[in-house]
Amino acid sequence: MVRSRILCVLALIIGLNSLVSASDWSRFRGPNGSGISSDTTSTPVEWSPDRNVRWKTPLPGAGVSSPIVVGDLLFVTCYSGYGANFGKIEDLKRHLVCVDRSRGKILWDKSVDAVLPEDSYSGMGIPSHGYASHTPVSDGKHIYVFFGKSGVLAYDLEGKQRWHQSVGTESDRRRWGSASSPILHEDNVIVVASAESEAIIALNAETGDEVWRQEAAGLANVWGTPLIVKIDDERTDLVLGVPYEIWGFNPDSGKLRWYSEISAGDQYSSSLVAVQDVVYSIEGRGGGSAAVRAGGKGDVTKSHTVWSGSDSSRFGTPVVYQGRLYFFASGVATCNDAKTGKKVFQGRLEGGSSSGGGGRSRFGRGGGGSDYSSPVVADGKIYYVQSSGSCFVLKAGDKFEQLAVNSVTTDRESFGATPALSNGEIFLRSDKHLYCVSETAQK
Repeated sequence: MVRSRILCVLALIIGLNSLVSASDWSRFRGPNGSGISSDTTSTPVEWSPDRNVRWKTPLPGAGVSSPIVVGDLLFVTCYSGYGANFGKIEDLKRHLVCVDRSRGKILWDKSVDAVLPEDSYSGMGIPSHGYASHTPVSDGKHIYVFFGKSGVLAYDLEGKQRWHQSVGTESDRRRWGSASSPILHEDNVIVVASAESEAIIALNAETGDEVWRQEAAGLANVWGTPLIVKIDDERTDLVLGVPYEIWGFNPDSGKLRWYSEISAGDQYSSSLVAVQDVVYSIEGRGGGSAAVRAGGKGDVTKSHTVWSGSDSSRFGTPVVYQGRLYFFASGVATCNDAKTGKKVFQGRLEGGSSSGGGGRSRFGRGGGGSDYSSPVVADGKIYYVQSSGSCFVLKAGDKFEQLAVNSVTTDRESFGATPALSNGEIFLRSDKHLYCVSETAQK
């Protein structure tokens, strides 16, 4: 009887997900990677472990991938079995976890054995972000995950595996692993298999069959997620930041349409963001900043560059909201005019801590240099999470105005994921837990 009731509840939840919901946050950084929630529901300004935290759920493993929201379900990836000072690499597993949004209860957990040889937990890369860095994507009926060398998998909302496709088993020369998240375009799942095969690959969403593949040596040092940019009623571009340039592809064939020189960096760790047909890029390690109009053919550096600058951000992707571009690095918030690139304000974040719970985590370095999270916007507020778990809340506008700094825990946890936003709720994940923050938290 108990099992029957559980199955009935799960079936009801899955049935509700067939409804189209504007509140879904179904990929990395939400709608087309914008980082902006269109919901009108009020979101919290302040919270603490005993205030406005609706629930806290232990996860089966660590990761810096972001949660996604599909109706009344949450999905997040993790890894277990091997890591800092524990386990053997042969025991490494990656997980896709489904969580009931209302209660925080794990409904199912599907694990996949690692395809070996895998990059070891050593050096600068893997210890910083682990083996679950790719955020899932959903079309409302299926969940698609990218597990690096272990391939791309599709599941239905009940956790049944639909297909499994390898996209390569190579390693980048630094052996830092990969992190780009899959996206959907029409009937295809598009994956940047940068380390695995130096390729962008489109897979049929229904079957997993390869539709097209574009290989290029310049993809080796890419960790960002691609972007779909509509040029006009007749044309759409697939756009990606790569070392030194932005590339625009035909999303139906993978053929390169255009490129623009934008930076001096030999790697591209963040993702692009677009407003209409203008693409914004801010990179770290001397990469600089730029706004480029998508479209055109061949080298469009001179014809399509809107502005360029020397700003840097490191790992986080900027957010463009109401004509202003916001980004964070090393404890400093910066706002530029999106049309001109000129600085509107810059301010140092106040409060918070440099490491989760006052100490080093398994991802380990603390401080601005290892902050992987990107800012997101809801209810006129900007939310930005440091690796320590300190979440800064700023008022969106033309001056620096920090409203609060909050934490969901006093324990030692590392927060590398970008928050997910939906219907007034904020979903945060650490290397240990998934949290729901809401003004309507029940105690």
